[in-house]
This record gives sequence, C-alpha cells and structure tokens, in this order.
Amino acid sequence: MTTNEATSKDGIHKETMGFQTEVKQLLHLMIHSLYSHPEIFLRELVSNASDASDKLRYAALSDSALLGTDPHLEIRISFDEKNRTITIVDNGIGMNRDDVIANLGTIAKSGTAEFVKHMTGDEKKDSQLIGKFGVGFYSAFIVADKVRVETLKAGETEAVAWESDGSGEFTIGAAEKTGRGTCITLFLKDEHTKFASDWELRSIIRKYSDHISIPILMLKPEMPAREEEEQQEEKAPEWETVNTAKAMWTRSRSDISDDEYKEFYHHIGHDYADPLKWSHNAVEGKLEYTSLLYIPAKAPLDLYNREMDRGLKLFVQRVFIMDKAEEFLPLYLRFIKGVLDTNDLSLNVSREILQKDPQVDSMRTALTKRVLDMLAKLAKNEPEAYQSFWKEFGQVLKEGPGEDFVNREKVAKLLRFSSTEEAKEEQTVALEGYISRMKEGQDKIYYITAESFNAAKSSPHLEVFRKKGIEVLLMCDRIDEWLMAHLNAFDGKSFEDIGRGDLDLGKLDSEEDKKALEEVEKKSEDLVKRIQDVLAEQVESVRVTHRLTDSPACLVVGANDMGAQMRRIMEAAGQAVPESKPIFEINPEHPLIGRLDSETDEDRFAELSKVLLDQAHLAEGGQLTDPGAYVQRLNKLLLELSGH
Repeated sequence: MTTNEATSKDGIHKETMGFQTEVKQLLHLMIHSLYSHPEIFLRELVSNASDASDKLRYAALSDSALLGTDPHLEIRISFDEKNRTITIVDNGIGMNRDDVIANLGTIAKSGTAEFVKHMTGDEKKDSQLIGKFGVGFYSAFIVADKVRVETLKAGETEAVAWESDGSGEFTIGAAEKTGRGTCITLFLKDEHTKFASDWELRSIIRKYSDHISIPILMLKPEMPAREEEEQQEEKAPEWETVNTAKAMWTRSRSDISDDEYKEFYHHIGHDYADPLKWSHNAVEGKLEYTSLLYIPAKAPLDLYNREMDRGLKLFVQRVFIMDKAEEFLPLYLRFIKGVLDTNDLSLNVSREILQKDPQVDSMRTALTKRVLDMLAKLAKNEPEAYQSFWKEFGQVLKEGPGEDFVNREKVAKLLRFSSTEEAKEEQTVALEGYISRMKEGQDKIYYITAESFNAAKSSPHLEVFRKKGIEVLLMCDRIDEWLMAHLNAFDGKSFEDIGRGDLDLGKLDSEEDKKALEEVEKKSEDLVKRIQDVLAEQVESVRVTHRLTDSPACLVVGANDMGAQMRRIMEAAGQAVPESKPIFEINPEHPLIGRLDSETDEDRFAELSKVLLDQAHLAEGGQLTDPGAYVQRLNKLLLELSGH
C-alpha cells in the first residue's frame, strides 16, 4: 500500500494511500458491471450501520461507559437534492484510524485471493463472484463518484476522515466529528441523482431494510405552508422512523412475507443471491430460543477451507453477542447462515463459556436435526432444488458421516452419487433408490472410487457388473474414499469397493460361475507364476480375475491398503504415505493374455507383461512412474508387428 502525506487548505494533515490490488479490481468490477439494481447500495450501507450498532451493544455489556449519554441507537438518512448528496449516519461503535484502513482500504475477509484467482476478465461472469464476499461498503461507488466517511470510535477522542473517488487511492486524516459513530456522505453521479429524493429513499428502505432492528430515521416531508404560517418562526426539523424497527425473528411467521425473509438473508449472509430455503422456529420449554436458519443457493469460494469464518449470529435476550458463533452447528454444516436468539445464556457469555455450556450442546443437537430435516424435506418435495443444493454443497455434506456419528444415517440419506444406472455425472441417485433396485440375492452396495467420472464409468472393474446387470455407485469426489471409511453400512446393507481386495458377489454368482473360475485359475497357474516373476518389484501379487470380461488385466488395491484418492489427499497435505503395491489381475480368456501365455521369448514376455501393467494403471486413471519407458516398449512392439 503506497502512502503520500500532505496538508490540506484547512491545515488538517492528510495521507493519500493506494487501495490493495484486490480492492482496485473489485471497485472496477462493481462500478462498471456489478448490479442490475443500483439501489442495492443503500441496503448495504444500512446493514453496515446496523452491524455497528450491534457491536456497540455488545461492547457496552462489559463497558457501559461506551454508551455515554446517548444510549439510544439509530440510523439517520438525509439527502440534499441541490448538492446531489446522500448522508447515512449511525451512532454505533465507530472506527479509529487503524479500523478505517483495515475495513475501507483492504478486504478483511478470507477467500480474497480465491476471488482474484477466479476472475476471468469477462465482466458478466465476474459479477457472479462478487456476491460470495462481504464487501458491501464498496457498493457506494455504484452510484457515487466520491465517498466521504467521518467516524469516531466509542470511547476514543480522535475522529478520522476517509475520502475516495474509487479510482485507486483514498485519503485519510483527522475529522472534527464529536459524537461516536460513522457518517457516510455519497456525492452522486449524474445518472444517479434520482436517489436524492425522499420518496426514492423511503421506498428502498421499506423494500430492503424494513427488518433492521434499530430505527432508521428520515426527516418528515415538509407540508406546503399557509401564508399566515410563513410569518411564524420556522419549526425545527422532525425525524420519523421509516422501518418497522423490530427484530424480524421475533415476529410471527404468519406476519412475515417471503420477500422479507429473503431481504433479511441478504442482510445477515452478505449474499446477493436469494436463499434456497429457510426455517424459522421458536422453542419453548426446558430451553427457550428462536432460530432462523437459511440454506444458501450458492457456495462461497472459500467453502472448502475448514478454517473459514462460519456460524450463526448469536443474540441473547435480543442483544447481539457475536457474529460467528460456530458452536451451534457441526463443521459439515458450515454453509448454513442464520440467527439464534436465546434467553438461556448469560449476556456476558464468551466463546470459551459456549464451548463448555451443556445448554449449547442441547441447542446444537436440536439445530443440527432441524437443518437435516429441512434438507430431507427439500430432497423429498423439491428434487430439482435439492439437486441444485447438492451440486453446490454435496462435498461438504459428505464430511458428515465421519464427524457426526449420531446423525450418520440421517446424513447418509441425503447423500447423492453418480451411478451406472444413469448416463451422466449430474444425474445422481440416493442410497435408498439404489437399494430399491438391488438384484434378488444382492446383499451389498457396490461402489468404485476414481479420479474422475469418466475414469469411474470406464473402469474395467465394472465389466462383470455390467454383464450381470448389477448397479454400481461411481464415486469420483476426492473425499469419497475418506467418506466410505466411515460409512460402513446403510439400511442393513454393507458397502463393498469393487476395486479393493477379493471380489465377493455372494449369491449373485452361480455355482457354474464359481466352478468355471476355479478351473481357469488351475489352468493358469504357470502363467500367473511367470508374470509374478517378471513384475515382482511392481506388484504385490498376480492372480486370475473375477472382475473382467472384456479387458486383459486390471489393478486391485489390497483389502487393508490405502486407495489412490486417500494417498493423493495425504500427499497434498504433506503427510507421509505408507508404501503399498497393487494386486495385478489377469483375464486368461482375453486374446492378449492367450498371446502372452504362448510367448516363448522371455524378453518379449517381460516387455508384454510390463505393457499390460502400464495399461492397467492408465485404465484406472492413474499416472505412470515412467511414461517414456512405456512409450518405448509400445513402439518396439508396434514395429515388430509391422515387420520392421
């Protein structure tokens, strides 16, 4: 961040600083392409003012002097049509110089680097990313060509002024403001002067910010004065409350419209897209609390960062306590947004106390159940909407069975997987649907893990299952192998990885099939031994396959060995991975294996065996340890076949 110092005409020392690079990119995107509804700027600035008031209430619990002689919190909005300005004033917590630089000069939020990485240069596409970050203040530059902020932090004496035209720099210096809080003045662009209007501003407040729990005040419109009244002294301006000014979650569900629920979500979730679903519930009895929980429609870019900011807005007896109370929902439900208001915790509750309070555990259990029930209802009644949810949040939900033993079965019912039953990756099936289609005599749920959908659906391990018409789940998410280590059974049916250990089809194999396999194994003993001798350093063992009908060979993971997915995850995390060799299975019925069996030249036999091993690696989507050697062997064999 660059800095230049100067002294203004009024003698106030100022510094000019450059925005963080990411902010410059955001401002350009926001000013030129972001919103189809520019009035959204007022919603964002009012939400910030409301948050500032909530933070002051909480800080005053431990230091009542912060409220001083002005305990009444409010937001005042005024305009000057002649000078084309709008002013938003709050008497909340305010900011000092460091706060101003941190909050208005940089984006103090995780995932910023991800945002920049995902920017494509296509403004239409990039505008879809902006809603995934809480950067509401910068929306002021949609309608303003200059923004001035004057602020004084509660309990401090030095006010700060911040000013910028959004082009890449901002100035910061001292201000003459006396009362705590923040005053934001927007100098409107020519094309947005319509917002300097009483009717326009009131309409926006009622549309977007009616739910804000502190009063939003505007001056009463002046009535036309009668002649005799004009001779009297001018009356002092009167302010009136424009919004309902009642915490929305405290109202009855029947009194709240869907639009109000959506706008409240925009306020607490810092998300520009509407929520997918929500649940508003009041609990009375042993515990008393109200919850309003939302399922977002789109995932934030930092969703897979398990250290991301998460949790509910916590209120105790209508007093804001903390913004990200993560103790009330498990980590695999970190995408849930919402509010929790309880009478059963102390107003002085801290994060340390929350972690030890048994009432928190009770609320966590109930809220987790509510979210899972909400998702189950969505899956049952609105399958298309649930499929949309699954596309955004499915991989995170897959963390559930390993983290939440109590609700493992509930989470399992919500899981969706690609399957050989469907032709496309986006067409997924539920475990209950799989079980309903199981063959007579089938007692296992069969699945395969792979690096991609295409690798899974093309795996040679599926051949015997296709022949017998048995459905197999295709698992291609990186977390799937970890998931299946914790999900041992569902509805009384155990899971079996068809690419691991000995394949057991149970009653699905006829006595004739078993007898034929025994005969082939006995007949191929010499061939198996020859291949084993050649590949001893690369494979654990060689054996006749039960899996293949069309391919010559495949690789199988040992029953107790780590699979390829888990190995990649651990390696990416910098953890040591135990060495293991695959099992090499051959299909003696395949012409290539027959050709190999008849080969008398031991050198050529070794070359052919190694080519088949490399091809088996490639067939499962793996990488060769020595691609060059594979190409040389293949070229040599091709030349021999062509007579050269």
